[in-house]
Amino acid sequence: MLLDTIFAPFVKERPICVMARAVLERLLDAPRLDALFARTAERQYTRELLFSSLMQLMSEVVLGVHPNVHAAYQANKDAIGVSTTALYNKLDRVETRVSAALVRDSAELAEPVIKALRASAPRWLPGYQIKVLDGNHLSSTEHRLKELRGTWAAPLPGQALVVLDQQRMLITDVVLSEDGHAQERSLIAQVLQLVEEDQLWIEDRNFCTRGLMFGMARRGAAFVVRQHGQVQGELLGRAKRTGTTHSGPVYEQAMRVRDPHSDETMQIRRITIQLKVPTRDGDTELSILSNVPGGRASAAQLARLYGKRWSIETAFFEITTTLSCEINTLGYPKAALFTFCLALLAYNAVSLIKAALRSAHGRQKVHAEVSSYYLSLEIGRTYDGMMIAIPAPHWALFRKLSAKEFANTLRDLASSVQLSRYQKHPRGPKKPPPERTAYRSGQHVSTAKLLAQR
Repeated sequence: MLLDTIFAPFVKERPICVMARAVLERLLDAPRLDALFARTAERQYTRELLFSSLMQLMSEVVLGVHPNVHAAYQANKDAIGVSTTALYNKLDRVETRVSAALVRDSAELAEPVIKALRASAPRWLPGYQIKVLDGNHLSSTEHRLKELRGTWAAPLPGQALVVLDQQRMLITDVVLSEDGHAQERSLIAQVLQLVEEDQLWIEDRNFCTRGLMFGMARRGAAFVVRQHGQVQGELLGRAKRTGTTHSGPVYEQAMRVRDPHSDETMQIRRITIQLKVPTRDGDTELSILSNVPGGRASAAQLARLYGKRWSIETAFFEITTTLSCEINTLGYPKAALFTFCLALLAYNAVSLIKAALRSAHGRQKVHAEVSSYYLSLEIGRTYDGMMIAIPAPHWALFRKLSAKEFANTLRDLASSVQLSRYQKHPRGPKKPPPERTAYRSGQHVSTAKLLAQR
């Protein structure tokens, strides 16, 4: 009844925005967030500014409702109730363990709703829960901090290793480092803490280490990882052609690797793709290492499976282009990483919205036609006005619903969405760039004269 009265105008004209605010009401539940902060933070504590208030303000920056932190503060000054100095002090000191817990908590809230919607994607390989792991170095910031003003070098506020669940398309975990120069391999011990039995991890060659491979195998998990040049083993027998992919023919050979710490050995599969087109680095072949038994997947299947690793690159692209995940004015590493994790939380919110759309309109149609960019654009454009028209207390309804009830509500809202408003516009294949004349300092041309020569 409430959706039929107070929410009716927005349900009719902007159902996506109602869905987004309903999902965020659930993911940004203030008492839940404050409780998470209280049990996770080790050094930081609450004095006047609640952690949930900081989350609400920064979520409006990430969603594009406000262009920067100070603009969001100006719009919410009375509700925040503290000075800008207090706000930035709180923001600059958010511990990385708290930021990582936020991402994990959002996935735990979204997963049962996606299951109730019956909108999970088919597993890429039956019998395995598939995780895709990749790293992301945060972009350089402005030189605002006193310590940065004396250098021309780009200041890097940190990096993150992100884990994507393939079936639900949710970011389930993130490993954070405040050191922008840290190697991804230095964080592998923290990755192993996330590995569970019957999981299959797909990784790029930066994560190809004996320690990670043996660690996953000991935990009953499988891996598909591109071979790094530093990881060599004893090749057994001859390589045999076993199939083909769109990238080229596939060869397989057994390989024995040794754990340098325990002297333990493990026999794995080495799958090589003879590439039709060389990579950007000039490689003509690509080798993949895996411990998936031959009876569960062929070499060609594993080669194609590794190719699907780009799904997490697509997630990073969506987060970068549709959400303010990296604010270049936030120089302190903890603040930058916190904002990045908020963007991951917002990505999970958009994934939940897409799941509702798949439930109402069909998986293939939503995957092929719906653009995350246009979804996020409408949310940012309409969010502020909707919150004025519908005060915050009315949204508390969505926190009290069970997962099944909330799924049914989202499905009903999704059925009102006109997908043509959010149509993808895929570009064609890239054309090689034309040759340019030599650059000369101070030289310029007239655009009108060049156009006249068409």
